Amino acid sequence: MTSAASSVSSAARSRFRPAFLLLLALLFAHFAQAQQLRGIVLDKETNQALPFASVSVPGTTLGTTTNTEGEFSLRVPKLPITLLISELGHVRDTLRVTTNAELLRVSLAPANVTLPEVKIGSYAFRLVDRAFRQLQSSNSRKFYGKAFYRQTTRIDGDPTELQEVVWDVKSSTARIEGTAIAQGRYAAKQSITSFSNFSLYTKSYGLFDARADTTKSLALLSPNAVKNYLLELKGVVAGPDSTKGGIAEIDFETRPELTKYKAKGTVWIDVDSYKVVRYRMSTPNFTATTTNINQKFRNTKLDIEMSFQNTEDAVAPIEYIKVNLAAELTTPGKPATPLTVSSFTFFYDTSTTPTSIPYARVSVDDRDLQAIKSIKYDPEFWANNPVVKRTPVEDEVIQSFEKKGAFGTMVPKAAPKADVRLDKNGRIIK
Repeated sequence: MTSAASSVSSAARSRFRPAFLLLLALLFAHFAQAQQLRGIVLDKETNQALPFASVSVPGTTLGTTTNTEGEFSLRVPKLPITLLISELGHVRDTLRVTTNAELLRVSLAPANVTLPEVKIGSYAFRLVDRAFRQLQSSNSRKFYGKAFYRQTTRIDGDPTELQEVVWDVKSSTARIEGTAIAQGRYAAKQSITSFSNFSLYTKSYGLFDARADTTKSLALLSPNAVKNYLLELKGVVAGPDSTKGGIAEIDFETRPELTKYKAKGTVWIDVDSYKVVRYRMSTPNFTATTTNINQKFRNTKLDIEMSFQNTEDAVAPIEYIKVNLAAELTTPGKPATPLTVSSFTFFYDTSTTPTSIPYARVSVDDRDLQAIKSIKYDPEFWANNPVVKRTPVEDEVIQSFEKKGAFGTMVPKAAPKADVRLDKNGRIIK
């Protein structure tokens, strides 16, 4: 009986081995084909780097954006492959890539900017109104994916906080609707103040909120644009397709009679589909307080920028959100201290397929560092994730933390000193 069982087991293993080896071969072939592409996107006329340019693979969800130095890194399943590179204000282009042996250099030509024949002021208001209605009608379309969030605090020019987080994220065409933390890490130094929930501004800000009363809204994209805003059509950026109208660039500013809220900025709207392509806004209306009752913020300026992915669909998911705060922190009897907080959130692996992830809506009770500490730190995740690649400037920030003995999960701990013992003659005992 034992012999028969052994014989059957041996026969089964013989049949299983070729299949197992074939699976290994297929897996090896898959990973062998996967290629890491690195490159830089430049302005064709000035040769200057183009930050936040979009780099994608047409027909797939693969894509990334360039960093502040115009650099990008993108893993693709195999080569050859075609990349689509685009940036607002430039003519988009494609690049056929057959090898990853060299740094890719892509130069985009500036797009023509013209004023349409219709120059009356109502044209800008009409575009903004159509964009609002487009957001309203497409709000039921949801997107699911991941978002990488990086936040840096500087007090009197010195970096004091750094947080990097990856969220599982649910979003609409206008805002983040819920997040669940997947990974996080941080570094910090002792300082006169710190921010416990700065990500609130990224998670809560949006161009449209289906739950809000639009009749009272102070947002640009609302039925109240004529009443609350002054608009100026700056021009239309020519698109790659000459049969289409292009992208309208519209400056906006709250009317002088609107005293409780002030904002100004620029919105870019596709004149054919009425999709918002990019939105940039600045406001002095920053109302945060510190736990130190003697500390106050003054001369505040909050900048928010949202960009949407370059797709042919009627609706487009968010590509990135930037939030920057500049202020002075005052304490009685002491000079004012300049302070800046900047964050950048990049959305990737975006799809329309729902997940079972329990996304949580943003709350004023959220605490960023507490959320990071609730997740087990996985160094391998960060080491092999090209999305979180830093620029040289960001690496300098990390080095400044190391020099000051910062604490946190981001900064590697110093290696323990060897226990050196000497004999009576002063020689090291091995």
